[in-house]
Amino acid sequence: MKSVLWQGGWTTRLRITSGLVLFTFAFFHFINIGLGLFHTDYLHGMQDGRHAITRHDLGSVILYLALFVHAGLALYSISQRRTLRMPFAVASQVVLGLLIPLQLISHVVHTRYAHEIYNVNDEMGYIIILMWPNSAIWMQSLLLLVVWVHSCIGLHMWLRLTQWWPRMVPYLIGLAVFIPSFALAGLLTEGRRIWADFADPFLRDQYIEHYNWPSPEAFQTMFNVKNNALAAFAVALGVSLAVFVIRKLWRRRHSVRVKYVDGPEIVAEKGMTLLEISQANSIPHTSLCGGKGRCTTCRVIIEDGGDTLPTPSDVEARSLAAVSAPEGARLACQIRPTEPITAFRMFRPDGGRSRAHASQGQERELAVLFLDMRGFTSRTTGQLPYDIVFLLNRFFDAIVPAITADGGVVDKYMGDGLLAVFETSSSESSAKAALQAAADVSRALDRFNQQLETEGSPRIRIGMGLHLGDLVLGEIGADGNSARTIIGDAVNVASRLESETKALGVELLVSAELLHAAGHEGDLSNMRSFTLRGVNQPVSALPLADAAELAVHRAT
Repeated sequence: MKSVLWQGGWTTRLRITSGLVLFTFAFFHFINIGLGLFHTDYLHGMQDGRHAITRHDLGSVILYLALFVHAGLALYSISQRRTLRMPFAVASQVVLGLLIPLQLISHVVHTRYAHEIYNVNDEMGYIIILMWPNSAIWMQSLLLLVVWVHSCIGLHMWLRLTQWWPRMVPYLIGLAVFIPSFALAGLLTEGRRIWADFADPFLRDQYIEHYNWPSPEAFQTMFNVKNNALAAFAVALGVSLAVFVIRKLWRRRHSVRVKYVDGPEIVAEKGMTLLEISQANSIPHTSLCGGKGRCTTCRVIIEDGGDTLPTPSDVEARSLAAVSAPEGARLACQIRPTEPITAFRMFRPDGGRSRAHASQGQERELAVLFLDMRGFTSRTTGQLPYDIVFLLNRFFDAIVPAITADGGVVDKYMGDGLLAVFETSSSESSAKAALQAAADVSRALDRFNQQLETEGSPRIRIGMGLHLGDLVLGEIGADGNSARTIIGDAVNVASRLESETKALGVELLVSAELLHAAGHEGDLSNMRSFTLRGVNQPVSALPLADAAELAVHRAT
């Protein structure tokens, strides 16, 4: 979990840390405003509590350091971008982030600055009276929404890769809507009350004295400070954009020419991979793994300029060797041209097959179940073909519902066996579903065997292999006549584990990877290591004579 949350360079970690500080401040600030919905004393009481932290020397340093670091990193990231084209969520966050200082500067100047310089009592009532009769109240309400939406997008972009966040999103959306609504309701309620008091000349004088209301000269000074701060921000933004433009012009002068066989000839920036060059220039280029070097579908033949490219890395060399790639073949996601090259794309996404990316391949870490009937050949020797089919269908009718009820899908039937995959939202839930399914299959088979015994037929025994690993789910077959299936080492491991159950005389072998992912806390003292044919590394697995025992283990 830690590696997922804090992966990235120092700028990323600083941005996340400063963002969390500011998010915490904003969260409690909005809750504070919302308390005006109930009573003024609650609103001021919480504000005093917040000020005890944020107005403390250490709290002030942390808060304003986080503010300047977060804003500075945002401007720095703009200056370092290669392009201003970005996903909608990222673009929205950037635009909202740039809008925040336009109102936040005014808010800080008329509160913290006024308090420190002119000893103004900047309670919430002072702030509301300052804004209420004009458009400032609506601008500050808009600031509240902009800050909150910006924060929520940032939080989502940070946590979306964790396993628990997708499950919490439906509930957190409700909280995300409630917080600003609560704050705005409190603001409007307290605003109407205090403005009604302020309309009374006697109470107005008391309020002015209580808040130590700034003089016209003080207000003019604060307006000048606000304008200077906005000008400084505009200069900082302008410098960031100027750096972006200068870097882009510099990269353009330090560019490389790429010619595609049966395609365009373009000039691209140096430093980008060939796949990134294709994508940046809207040139179709297959890459099923998304340019992570985990497939070879982006490979190209370098017809000219190959000698100017660095030699393949170990990862690229192994991938090319695995597909017996011809001389001159390279992975587009791994090479960064610095001299002119001519490249031939071996696979064209716009040629021949009209398929979506997900249909061509989607990589997931999922649990697979390989199941086979024991002694099928000897059992059916001499039987009529129709009787054999009838037995198999009855067998599958008995056990398959146990698989599908736990979220499994039978990928394919193989004579007297089957392969099932548990395609759930996470590897953890997939592993748990597979364990439960194996136990349910065992119980379903026991009920079916009792029925066979009443008919005078021998009992059926099975072997099952369970494993969790990386799979590719996609369509296999000719265009228009293809079936969705799974491919990957995990399938081979599950199949080999199932084969081992025959020699051991057990019903199930379940890998340690799957047990660990499922959080299995049963007895693991019988865990054994297996050297499986076609599998490079030994696989640790737990043998179970009766898969229904899993239910006992899961409950301990």
